[in-house]
Amino acid sequence: MDLTTLKANACATADAMGLLFGQQVEIVVHDLASGTITHIVNPYSRRVPGDPSNVQDIDFRKEDMVIGPYEKVHWDGSILRSISIVQRMPDGRAAFMICVNYDQSDLLAVQRAVEALLPARPVGQQPDDLFRNDWHERLNIFVSDWCQERGARVDTLDRASRRALLAALDASGALSERNAAAYVGRLLGVSRATIYNDLKAGASDV
Repeated sequence: MDLTTLKANACATADAMGLLFGQQVEIVVHDLASGTITHIVNPYSRRVPGDPSNVQDIDFRKEDMVIGPYEKVHWDGSILRSISIVQRMPDGRAAFMICVNYDQSDLLAVQRAVEALLPARPVGQQPDDLFRNDWHERLNIFVSDWCQERGARVDTLDRASRRALLAALDASGALSERNAAAYVGRLLGVSRATIYNDLKAGASDV
């Protein structure tokens, strides 16, 4: 099987999963050679094709075919249960990875109605290799924690709150990653230009 066929199969698998499981499941196909997302179905993480994968430094062992399941923090603070499937060339080289992210929000809402207490953060351990350079995950946690501390929702922040959040992100160094500003813009529902304008306005107020 050549690389083009393997990619087509990975994308078709992602599309099929999306049709089968619906909007609660996001499926992301990572091109491991370029280190970018090549295809995404139900993109509730607000990533788009061409975004960095942040999985390019994984040192796949020969026997690695399935990684997980594991848990991740979504941009709005909810918990995703995920699993990753490595797609290999006939020579064993890892070429693509299909990551399936299941949004457990509805399930947890039912669980909260039955139980008095749920863990605030995932109990399971995240695979170190998979998250070593995942600045998406770090941004999600930062934004979620910042909003929770203030009793706010990321999708309803006013301009002043948005600028305060951006100032905190900038001070932490979280916006130093390439494409981080664009990703934060998608989280906040504004353009990248608005992000830069807000940062500039915040700096002038100091």
